Amino acid sequence: MSAEGAAYLEDAVRQFHGQKKLAESALSQVSDEDFFRSLDAESNSVALIVKHLAGNMRSRWTGFLTSDGEKADRRRDSEFEEETSDSRAGLMRRWEDGWRLTFAAVEALAPADLLRSVVIRGEPHSVLKAINRQLTHYAHHIGQIVFLAKHLAGPRWKTLSIPRGKSEEVNAAMRPRGSA
Repeated sequence: MSAEGAAYLEDAVRQFHGQKKLAESALSQVSDEDFFRSLDAESNSVALIVKHLAGNMRSRWTGFLTSDGEKADRRRDSEFEEETSDSRAGLMRRWEDGWRLTFAAVEALAPADLLRSVVIRGEPHSVLKAINRQLTHYAHHIGQIVFLAKHLAGPRWKTLSIPRGKSEEVNAAMRPRGSA
């Protein structure tokens, strides 16, 4: 398991970095005003998604191996409420702090840790399962951030992946010379 575990951990860190980069590429295209805009009364703004992810990361990765991943001082419901004290700069500081905790916790793991047990909301998880749970959760919300950012940017949007109508061109460029 050692080589496989090391490969898994390396890829998990790479995936977390990729999700962070994707979100930040989308966030960079959102104006300060649009950062706090929601599509309707039941929708979350980009700001609230950032706030929620930051709160989740702080809770899950602080004392990752030694304490329940749902911290007693977390006020999850407030992560979905805009407060007068919320600012883009402040929420982005919390975002950075959350990612710092994420990377510090995951990068400190050894392959043997993957089968250790951690607890989230009183439920035991293997470390591997807990990492997968967070990768999936973050990808879900980062997809929401990308969707909202694209919608809010409108024609100013700069694609974060292969541009429409360019798949064949990109595929051809990536093929090794001489292959079909």
